Amino acid sequence: MTYTFDDLKKDVAEGRIDTVLACLVDMQGRLMGKRFQAQYFVESAYEETHSCNYLLATDMEMETVSGYKSTSWAAGYGDYTMKPDLATLRKLPWLEGTALVLCDVLDHHTHAEVPHSPRAILKKQVKRLEALGLKAFMASELEFFLFDQSFDDARESGYRDLRLASGYNEDYHIFQTTKEEDVMRALRNGLQGACIPVENSKGEASPGQEEINVRYAEALTMADRHSIIKNATKEIAWQRGKSVTFLAKWNYTAAGSSSHIHQSLWSLDGKEAKFFDKDAKYGMSELMRNYVAGLLAHASEITYFLAPYINSYKRFVAGTFAPTKAIWSKDNRTAGYRLCGEGTKGIRIECRVGGSDLNPYLAMAALLAAGIAGIEEKLELEAPFVGDAYGGKDAREIPKTLRGATAALTESKMLREAFGDDVIDHYVRAAEWEQEEYDRRITDWEVARGFERA
Repeated sequence: MTYTFDDLKKDVAEGRIDTVLACLVDMQGRLMGKRFQAQYFVESAYEETHSCNYLLATDMEMETVSGYKSTSWAAGYGDYTMKPDLATLRKLPWLEGTALVLCDVLDHHTHAEVPHSPRAILKKQVKRLEALGLKAFMASELEFFLFDQSFDDARESGYRDLRLASGYNEDYHIFQTTKEEDVMRALRNGLQGACIPVENSKGEASPGQEEINVRYAEALTMADRHSIIKNATKEIAWQRGKSVTFLAKWNYTAAGSSSHIHQSLWSLDGKEAKFFDKDAKYGMSELMRNYVAGLLAHASEITYFLAPYINSYKRFVAGTFAPTKAIWSKDNRTAGYRLCGEGTKGIRIECRVGGSDLNPYLAMAALLAAGIAGIEEKLELEAPFVGDAYGGKDAREIPKTLRGATAALTESKMLREAFGDDVIDHYVRAAEWEQEEYDRRITDWEVARGFERA
């Protein structure tokens, strides 16, 4: 199921496509770019276009944040070159006459990939794996909440008194999810039509909470799919007067929203499951044991790329199916890393740490870097945890705050070697800025708690 540049040219010539979205993925995992008149795109812009280089040095509010080495007011905020990757080209059925292509971000002068761009970071780890004769397949399970109000109405209300799309826990609940089919059917069919093979959608553990699952793919392809899925979900909800949120923890009383990432390594031709050894305990090959040991040994260091915001850490609450311990266990949803597919070629490790707010390229790259470190160092895997990991004494903990995760990121020798010092320093600055912005804000909780009693 592919859509080629020749297909696009034919659709443009015959009047079916009149707009092409050329998008880069920013630090927050959002699509940023331009809407091209399709005829111009197929004649010229398919080769390259340009964007301001502040797009990879901003926060959620698109602030021109100080302290970045890569760009600044002093440097003049010049251009990046956006190079369309035509292998990502697809039609978007939910937008009339529209196609989309993702772009690599290149230095305007040298045309080398910008090293801190999310796609480049993941591509670098994929190449490291290829040098070892390996290929990564990944899948992300993406959760979100669906509301009856539009985005405009939600914003104008100050995000208070929002009405969820359903009134009670809808985990696997068919009648409840029938009420939401207007959005979810459109999302499933839209993604399928956009060359993203959908497996299913389901209700999740809180009222109004949804999950969308698509077929696993090579790491870069899966990250591309993930970023498009999030944008599609927002657009399709908006078209129907609804809103969604991918906040990791939108409400104190609700479950958090996750983005579990399943990982397995295969031969370069994709035919041999390198994680599987039928004669080994649980079916885990030595390679898999080394890889998982790497994930655990570097769990704190990679947490920032799985949980990049202040809010991300509000999700790590015992008894909510979000993990609090960075340990592995067999088919155990209380653990940060869960073994799935035991004893089969489908054996894989599921990282349950990441929230729905993560950037898929950065998260997958960090997981691969940690796993590669485990392989290269032949790390020994600890015994699996058994029982309720929330109560596990002396078990390795996930950092409890963004401040703690930032410190671990800053000091990570492994990630500095894998990504480069400049890349790590770039994202450390992003984390610091997020913390600085939060630290100087006054929250509703503080005012309600202390207005009269302080």
